[in-house]
Amino acid sequence: MKNVFKLYTQSPLILRIAIGLIVGVVLGLWVPGASFVGVFGEIFVGALKAIAPILVFVLVIASLASAGKGIGKRFGTVIMFYMVSTLLAAMLAVVASYLFPVTVPLTDAITQSAPAGLGEVFRVLLGNMVMNPVTALSQGNYVGILTWAVILGLALRVGAGEKTKEVFADISDAVSKTVAWVIQLAPFGIMGLVFSSVNEYGLDIFTQYGKLLLVLVGCMLAMAFVVSPAIVGISLRKNPYPLVFRCLRESGIAAFFTRALLSISICF
Repeated sequence: MKNVFKLYTQSPLILRIAIGLIVGVVLGLWVPGASFVGVFGEIFVGALKAIAPILVFVLVIASLASAGKGIGKRFGTVIMFYMVSTLLAAMLAVVASYLFPVTVPLTDAITQSAPAGLGEVFRVLLGNMVMNPVTALSQGNYVGILTWAVILGLALRVGAGEKTKEVFADISDAVSKTVAWVIQLAPFGIMGLVFSSVNEYGLDIFTQYGKLLLVLVGCMLAMAFVVSPAIVGISLRKNPYPLVFRCLRESGIAAFFTRALLSISICF
């Protein structure tokens, strides 16, 4: 079993996901009674949704608590780059939606209405920012999660001792390791999701959601390899790709697969 586990973890993740997808299709077409396979997909989606908010919360707290001098200036720069990249990502998504229009039928009715005005937008935004942090974590409210994480991180940086900061750094490392373990289960999760979808809708599910997934992942790759490097290159006035590839190697791959797999899970 140890050798099997070692072979599994050392195999490329993309290859394992592809195998899981194929196995899910085969089981959905020829073994429709194996309903227990769909449980793997439910567990995987639940694990991703559960660990992602905690990851963001503890990473921000640990980073701010252990940050050195000059954090205010660097933090302002991070916020500025975050807002610029978010705006460019939204523009890219709008352009992609016009160039590659995709129509997806919704199974659930949309009950929320659009905001009546700018005042309501700010009211909802401020309400999300001051939401109970436990509620924000349970509901995946990232505005509230980031707000309380920044406040707690700055408070720990000012008033906590080095031992306390080290504890939060260790917790951050532990949560990151947990995310890596969850991602290792992606092949089984994709297998269960694909099985349930193929079992219910047949192979037409790939024509319905395949284009959507291509547009989604294409936008992610465009941001990672075109838009973000352009921002870095303009800011640093040097070749951005060594830094981009280093970030992708150390944290970007896990972030991409977490976001992409969660999006794929929601689609299926």
